[in-house]
Amino acid sequence: MLGYFHYWHGDGPAPLREHGVHCIAPYALQPAQLSRYRGLLLPAHADQRHLQTLREPLQDWLAGGGRLVVNGHVAHPFLRWLREFEPSPTRGLEGLRVTLAQPHPVFAGVAAEDLTFRRGVAGFYARGANPPPPGAQVLNTLGPQRQPIDWLLALPGGGRLLVHSGNDVWTQGGTAQRVLPQLLAWLRRPAA
Repeated sequence: MLGYFHYWHGDGPAPLREHGVHCIAPYALQPAQLSRYRGLLLPAHADQRHLQTLREPLQDWLAGGGRLVVNGHVAHPFLRWLREFEPSPTRGLEGLRVTLAQPHPVFAGVAAEDLTFRRGVAGFYARGANPPPPGAQVLNTLGPQRQPIDWLLALPGGGRLLVHSGNDVWTQGGTAQRVLPQLLAWLRRPAA
């Protein structure tokens, strides 16, 4: 089962519900309940201070083979592999241009232009990076400095940590609409 930490009222984002993702009320979550989930999605506007209270259970769950997708600017590193967000040092369009760094099933068939622009405007996808730890695979970069905006860390025990430094990774248009179904398929796939 896949879960989404839903911090608002209502039933959660329709695209996630339509793909069978269970909405979790994060403040009511008991650490033992993590074992129910194969994969978890954290929105860009998650309560990172609350997530710091779940640091050990989340790290143990990842060590046991869980897959976690973190979206947004890290302000309060709630896992030992996370570092605080660093804004892009380059202003203007060139500082917001996305480059596909390495192929990955989540981004298969997605054009960098559809990550760079949303309805003709750049900057929705990312405006800087959450620096990756040593050993992480950089998937996509930003600007001429090639800041790592999407990275994947494979953990011993089969766990995977996918970090995106902007708005929820599945909210872009065009070919980037492939990201959501491909992300969910990747989360459900057995560890490789």
